[in-house]
Amino acid sequence: MSNLKRYCLALDLIDDPKLIAEYEEYHKQVWPEIIKSIKDSGIEVLDIYRTGNRMFMIIEANDNFSFEKKSAMDEANPKVQEWEELMWKFQQALPWAKPGEKWIVMEKIFELP
Repeated sequence: MSNLKRYCLALDLIDDPKLIAEYEEYHKQVWPEIIKSIKDSGIEVLDIYRTGNRMFMIIEANDNFSFEKKSAMDEANPKVQEWEELMWKFQQALPWAKPGEKWIVMEKIFELP
């Protein structure tokens, strides 16, 4: 069994209670094609947490995973592109995001010794 590597990412939702509720409804029944694409990329655990309109995603991925590989797979998958376009209705880039950047990988600054 390979060791899993953890990544933490952040993204904001548009600060509108109705849009946030709708976004959460979509995530109660994520499309099967999206789940498959996530697993096929080497991601074994993916959790999303929310406080207010800020979201945190925690990924645990195996040695087959890379963000570059996942991005290339997503670009080639029309269903993932459809999902991402739909989700962008609810999401807004963090103020320091580069153009077109959504989820931003966070830097680990502390680990319990």
